[in-house]
Amino acid sequence: MTPIVPQDLAAFLRRYRFSGGRIRAVRLKQPSEKDIVVEFRLVVREAIRDLGSEPKRVRLNLRIGGVEEYRLQMRPNLAKVKIADGRISHLNGLFYVTLDSLGLGPTERAEVYDFRASEVYVAGRTLEWSELE
Repeated sequence: MTPIVPQDLAAFLRRYRFSGGRIRAVRLKQPSEKDIVVEFRLVVREAIRDLGSEPKRVRLNLRIGGVEEYRLQMRPNLAKVKIADGRISHLNGLFYVTLDSLGLGPTERAEVYDFRASEVYVAGRTLEWSELE
């Protein structure tokens, strides 16, 4: 898996489009007594490169390590599999990942309280990714 450092996060987010993607699996692991790892297996689209071609679908694995806080909650009226809006930010030394809609505009920056108000979010010290074959 390829680690993401805060200065590379913007380039990673330009590479993939999470909105409209699908959640294939969520795995919560506890490798040691004080460590929690959350893995998301997703199907997302690559960013548009040519205006005449359809963006390719990619199977993506996101792993958040050193998890400090998380919420994985499903409400009856929300989509269970479809990603409404995927946001990733690095705030206060933690990577925050959410896969549901925060109600923000495309240019608005999500803050910690936005992530904590979402139904599906994870905050951890490390973020890694890989494309699955």
